[in-house]
Amino acid sequence: METRGEQQVWRIWVDAEARVVSFHQEAGFQLMEFRSWEYFQAAIDQYTKQRYRYQ
Repeated sequence: METRGEQQVWRIWVDAEARVVSFHQEAGFQLMEFRSWEYFQAAIDQYTKQRYRYQ
């Protein structure tokens, strides 16, 4: 999580081919940024349902 002024940003990096979600920058992964905690949690829930691995 990062704070930009008053706005918080949550980030994950996703490799859809390998089905991996990272909470740290990874080469070749797609960056996803969320400015809403609810949208961030919804994304995590969806990746969990799809059986993605977390690192």
